[in-house]
Amino acid sequence: MRLTSRPAKPDPLTSLEAYESATRKRMIKIAGFIDRGLSLCNPYALDLRGDLEFDQDVSIDTNVIIIGRVRLGPGVSVGANCILEDCRIKAGTVIKEFSTVSGSTIGENCRIGPYARIRPDCHIGRDSSIGNFVEMKTTRTGDRCRINHHSFIGDCRIGRNVTIGAGAITCNHDGEKVNQSQIRDNAYIGSGVKLIAPITVHRNAFIAAGSTVVEDVPGNSLTLARARQTTIKGWSLEKRKR
Repeated sequence: MRLTSRPAKPDPLTSLEAYESATRKRMIKIAGFIDRGLSLCNPYALDLRGDLEFDQDVSIDTNVIIIGRVRLGPGVSVGANCILEDCRIKAGTVIKEFSTVSGSTIGENCRIGPYARIRPDCHIGRDSSIGNFVEMKTTRTGDRCRINHHSFIGDCRIGRNVTIGAGAITCNHDGEKVNQSQIRDNAYIGSGVKLIAPITVHRNAFIAAGSTVVEDVPGNSLTLARARQTTIKGWSLEKRKR
């Protein structure tokens, strides 16, 4: 067995000096941001790990991390404890607390979060709402879409004015490959719906809550895909006796 020596630990003094130098450079850059009109809740709590571009009336709360190239349009507001990485946030959009936006574009006048996770290759249309604990990946939405609670939307193309209820899931992976879902304009996806991709939901379709949908959904229709509810009387009492 060949033995290799462990790398020497860095000199604590040198490491501290490097940290202080980097901190000074960061604070000089942040001071320049403030001079140009950026509103920061706590300048010392902005973790700047990349390049930040911003327009007028932009505000950033405490403990926000900026990674890569981030572009913030006019009137954008970023809540506390958010992570923005290689993304573009357009005018008037609010990124609420504890949200992550990575490698994606958010349109004008959107509401994202709190606790939303927008993964790479997403494009959110204007006037849309992506709510708490919603995760999205490789998805494009039209304008005026609402995905408000506890949903996973992946590898999906969504039209305009689409509503997706709480707990809805696009089941995009079949064990071998990723499949895509299409949801056309004005569709309504009820709470707890599972769309088994590949699948298309056509215009003005309404899918009832709790449905598991495996076939394309026709437009201007109501689709239900639930097992019939069955009740076995006395089952609970008999189980307890055993």
